[in-house]
Amino acid sequence: MRIALALSLWLGLSNCLAAADRQPASSPSVVRVSLNSQGWLLTRNGQPYVIHGVGGDGSKKLLADVGGNSVRTWGLEKLDQTLEEAQKLGLSVTVGIWLGHERHGFNYNDADQIAKQAETVRTAVLRYKDHPAVLIWALGNEMEGYGKGDNAAIWSTINNLASLVKKLDPNHPTMTVVAEIGGDRVRNIHRLCPEIDVVGINSYAGAASIPKRYREAGGTKPYILTEFGPPGSWESSKNAWGAPLELSSTEKAAVYRQSYQQAVTGAAGLCLGSYAFVWGHKQEATATWFGLLLPDGSRLAAIDELATLWTGKPVTNRCPSIDSLTPKEVGELDPGAKFTAKLATSDPEKDSLKVEWILQADPLTQGVGGDAESSPPIFPEAIIKSGTAEAEIRMPAGGGGYRLFAVVRDSHGGAAIANLPLFVKGPPTPIKSRVAKLPFVVYDEATREKAPYAPANWMGNTKALKLDEACTTLPHSGKTCLKFEYSAKDQWAGVVWADPANDWGDKPGGWDLTGAKKLTIWARGEHGGEVIGLEFGIFGKEKKFSDTGKAKKEGIKLTTSWQAISIDLTGQDLSRIKSGIVITFAGSGEPMTIYLDDCVYE
Repeated sequence: MRIALALSLWLGLSNCLAAADRQPASSPSVVRVSLNSQGWLLTRNGQPYVIHGVGGDGSKKLLADVGGNSVRTWGLEKLDQTLEEAQKLGLSVTVGIWLGHERHGFNYNDADQIAKQAETVRTAVLRYKDHPAVLIWALGNEMEGYGKGDNAAIWSTINNLASLVKKLDPNHPTMTVVAEIGGDRVRNIHRLCPEIDVVGINSYAGAASIPKRYREAGGTKPYILTEFGPPGSWESSKNAWGAPLELSSTEKAAVYRQSYQQAVTGAAGLCLGSYAFVWGHKQEATATWFGLLLPDGSRLAAIDELATLWTGKPVTNRCPSIDSLTPKEVGELDPGAKFTAKLATSDPEKDSLKVEWILQADPLTQGVGGDAESSPPIFPEAIIKSGTAEAEIRMPAGGGGYRLFAVVRDSHGGAAIANLPLFVKGPPTPIKSRVAKLPFVVYDEATREKAPYAPANWMGNTKALKLDEACTTLPHSGKTCLKFEYSAKDQWAGVVWADPANDWGDKPGGWDLTGAKKLTIWARGEHGGEVIGLEFGIFGKEKKFSDTGKAKKEGIKLTTSWQAISIDLTGQDLSRIKSGIVITFAGSGEPMTIYLDDCVYE
């Protein structure tokens, strides 16, 4: 009842505050989803519109040049820039509004969290609804988790948010995006989300069979294939030491084509289009698993396939192909052993090709659900001899998994890539931390979305602790700050800014902060008198990947004004700091609210 009441209040309040928050109006695109005798149809300004889209931060000009017409976002970061650039290039934008995940601590039975999330949605819709590049509002991405998707509270919240969006903006349809369609997802969306117009489906190995499986699950709403690409590492076969086997970019291109033909063009009247993943490059399982582009902007063969599917015409100059990288299977190697790989390539236009060879360590652990992963180190000294057809490698002294990448480029912006997993006997060499450039900002408004440390490790009475990462109440600088609320009158809680997130010293990571003289944070209390602790370096030598330095300051009493709190770093070994900041809250008989901003090593 509290959640329903909170959302009801937000719905009513939205109408009262709309005029105050509305941005200067432009001419919005009018987008409709309708059902006719041929099936479902998406129209934009009265014209049929099939989405030829991508998700990612790669060149939007390249997307327009190859026949794409739309981009998808997962959140609101840099949305002004994305919309303006899209409009100039004739692209549309499916605007993603990120919704909380239970695995990140969001509680769909907490009326306060639900109300704050609704306010985020309301503010975003009022700000951007009249921009002509807006196509669809996408509420959440895989917020139902990776189980059955059977939490009715999540679906009820999504439906209420969709209703809010429609009251504020009748010109654009609503969508929610799910992780595949297993469990109760399809049933619950149709049963509990009547205000959702379109179902967004992220699918990889199973993309080609989506139309059949969706119908069998009872799906009647139109869908968009919101992520698709090669089989994920979790769906792929593994070798003897557990390394997932990655397809070459040439093989991946065929998968993109088949998925598109089966799940998009093969499901006309049910599927409204698609967004290929990922338009750019991303470290996930490997450095190249999902990228459609290389870091230097070179395009891979899947883009040629998509361009042909979108336009009906082959590209003028196609990407080179990797015909083989052998041997396909390699046994365990001794430290320092020499190894020779052979490469066979071809090019449709007989262009001359260049080949770059790269040896990179495999990640010791992999993220979950697309969470950010640190890039493992590379070993340029391992490449003894290299050419267009083969490379001789001397394996590193450290044990563990590696991958040998062959990167093939033509002179027209096209590329191909493949890799071989390799394994060296013996214990891994300790991975050095990334070197930080000072001053090193742990948190401020500019780094909030891509902070070097994540405030993900919570300790103590975590049920009593809440965090608003984008609080707008009197920040020290910029437009936002961090707001912590500790509701218990006793016990304690703490938050660790760690790298990687959710690690307690068992995984490689951290930053080399050598040269830093002090750690400074800015803090204030809601009422004054609140007491906190500040420290860093809490992962001890009993951990596999420990902090090399540590210090703490306890009993810090806050006032209602911002104050700088510093820790002197003189004499500290800062070569690997994995827990960059730790804030602790101790119950003092009353709940407390504190604000943090501008946290920096300098």
